[in-house]
Amino acid sequence: MTISKQLFTLISTDGQLEISLKDIDLPTPKSHEVIVRIEAAPINPSDMWPMFGPANLEEAELSADKKSFTAPVHPSILPRIKSRLDQVLPIGNEGAGTVVAAGDSEAAQALMGKTVAILTGATYAQYCCVPAQTCIVHNQGTSAIDAASSFVNPLTALGMVETMRMEGHTALVHTAAASSLGQMLNKVCLDQDISLVNIVRNQQQVDILKEIGAQYICDSSNENFKADLYKAIDETGATLAFDAIGGGEIVSDILTAMEQSGCKDAVGFNTYGSESNKQVYIYGGLDFSPTTLNRSYGMTWGIGGWLLMRFLGKLKPQQVGQLQKQVADEIKTTFASSFTEELSFEQAMTPEIILQYNAKKTGEKYLINPNKSE
Repeated sequence: MTISKQLFTLISTDGQLEISLKDIDLPTPKSHEVIVRIEAAPINPSDMWPMFGPANLEEAELSADKKSFTAPVHPSILPRIKSRLDQVLPIGNEGAGTVVAAGDSEAAQALMGKTVAILTGATYAQYCCVPAQTCIVHNQGTSAIDAASSFVNPLTALGMVETMRMEGHTALVHTAAASSLGQMLNKVCLDQDISLVNIVRNQQQVDILKEIGAQYICDSSNENFKADLYKAIDETGATLAFDAIGGGEIVSDILTAMEQSGCKDAVGFNTYGSESNKQVYIYGGLDFSPTTLNRSYGMTWGIGGWLLMRFLGKLKPQQVGQLQKQVADEIKTTFASSFTEELSFEQAMTPEIILQYNAKKTGEKYLINPNKSE
């Protein structure tokens, strides 16, 4: 039986995070399954919370054998994560590599030797066993690094646009817009002639989006931010927003600008505000402070959560397949990702390097190659 090294995370009831590298037995693939040798697995922001939780990484310590590291979690925070305590959990949402073994079904055998991308929640492993039908099969000439970020960011960008259409909106607002996902969303919207209002937090991010060709960019650090936001929303008619931040007043600011635009031509006593629905979906948590709502946007509005997998679950398999094919065909253009550094398991568990990739800096993105030697 083949042995595969794999990263796991554990937070104990006594307030200790442990990331450990373990040897696991790799199963023999069933008829419909394939074994993928993982060669590139990105460290996305959505990986970091399952991986580290609320641990104080400034106090992380690597073990002498470099197979585990620990960090403290403040006792007051433990009730927030009660459901995961004392459980050894796999990590790594997505990754890509080469199919090295397959079951005897025609679909599985057809993938032998191909570069595929997978989404398992356990890709920080040397090998993964997955159903053949869950793989995104990439075109010849696409490397594992090219294909590493095939699911989370590309399908989220496409999912946001599809959500817009399904709910009857015609333009979008997006926060944290200079991220890898934000840049992909801009390319999709530019290609499909969809107006997109981008909210960023500094001039460097403004410049990144201008280089792509973004038309509407609002810098939240600018003293004229709210006026700029209103103008952009009024020009585009955007009534749907996706927010990666969560905390603070940004959601309220967006709804207020949408309401101001919707009511600009109102006459008489306008008790309930504009009739068009204003919707903000919070899909990230870059700011864990409370979401503050200054309710000045009438009575036709909504705030909710948005998750990629739950959105995809609403689609027919054929629709999902079409989105995945688009990702594969455009993985080197619209959905291209660049990486700051390729890390081995040992490097990914080094406290100094953890602090670098956990900082989530604009323009920096790391990936793990589980089969890279130290």
